[in-house]
Amino acid sequence: MTDETSFRAETRAWLEANCPPAMREPATALDDAYWGGRNSRFASPEQQQWFEAMAARGWTVPDWPKEYGGGGLSPEQTKILRQEMAALGCRSPLHSFGIWMLGPALLQFGTEEQKRHYLPEIAQGKIRWCQGYSEPGAGSDLAGLQTRAEDMGDHWLVNGQKVWTSYADKADWIFCLVRTDPTTKQGGISFLLFDMASTGVSTKPILLISGSSPFCETFFDNVKVPKDQIVGAVNQGWTVAKYLLGHEREMISSMGFGTGDPSLGRQLVADLGAFEDPVLRAQVALHDVDALAFRAMSEKFLDELKHGRAHPAQPSMMKYAGTELNKRKLELEMAAGGSDALEWESARSDGGTVPRNWLRSKANSIEGGTSEVQLGIIAKHILNLPGA
Repeated sequence: MTDETSFRAETRAWLEANCPPAMREPATALDDAYWGGRNSRFASPEQQQWFEAMAARGWTVPDWPKEYGGGGLSPEQTKILRQEMAALGCRSPLHSFGIWMLGPALLQFGTEEQKRHYLPEIAQGKIRWCQGYSEPGAGSDLAGLQTRAEDMGDHWLVNGQKVWTSYADKADWIFCLVRTDPTTKQGGISFLLFDMASTGVSTKPILLISGSSPFCETFFDNVKVPKDQIVGAVNQGWTVAKYLLGHEREMISSMGFGTGDPSLGRQLVADLGAFEDPVLRAQVALHDVDALAFRAMSEKFLDELKHGRAHPAQPSMMKYAGTELNKRKLELEMAAGGSDALEWESARSDGGTVPRNWLRSKANSIEGGTSEVQLGIIAKHILNLPGA
């Protein structure tokens, strides 16, 4: 028996023994997914059992080094764990912007002290993070941001506003882009970490067309931040920001196609029964073929990323493809549901889950960098154009 075969067998047996049956179904609501944080509460005893079992092995971040709270698995072992979790239907034990975005940036650019302080807290779900990137006048042109951090000698003084900060009203800390040099654009940005409980930080939720929203406006009024909470060098935050954006786009691109059964056809038949419309059947079949191709492409991309061979355009390619696929999926769900899919609030429609998700999907091609921005990035890298 090879080492990988042995690891797969041991992992499968451990998952069978430790993943409760209730955690072998996808999370269906925000409260059904565990996000950690200072004020977190488990939605069920099974959710707590699953999280604690995975965290004890370092498997909330299986490929991070053990000294930073990870599982210390090789890329091949991490892939096997992911495959075995998918085969059993295991949901992620911890949803975390710290895992998906900040952690990889800290591993790449953080000081040893920052890694040993922040990464174990992320792995253990102790701190919930939000992202402070977009501003009212700096979205697609992110480098035009105006939130400033002034060097006051023994601390930074932060003033400004962020927008579309997901879950800022629930987050404990923020990773934030700030302007530390107003005389240059990309070269005057720094990457700063600070506590959302700091004096001068306030948030205001933004209501969306779907009737609910994770987004907030976030305001900073003379917020004092210790000098050692810069990641990377002062005025070199744009490099950290671009690296993190690659991981954010990887996260957004998955759109639920990475694990579990990607078949929309099987899902629709289970929910609505067999449907006879031949055009709709063909469109659903085409979607399912594309979803399988997307999953295969994702596996290839992750393998190349873990081995340092990923093409720089790949995060944008995955983000663009995942966005379009998810929007198509929600359009088909609405078409298959007919007039019943327009119900907004009823027990039969589960509180309008399908129309609310359909409306929410319209933002997919805006958040994390618009589709136009992604196509521009892809073109620059593939054609080796200036600015790539």
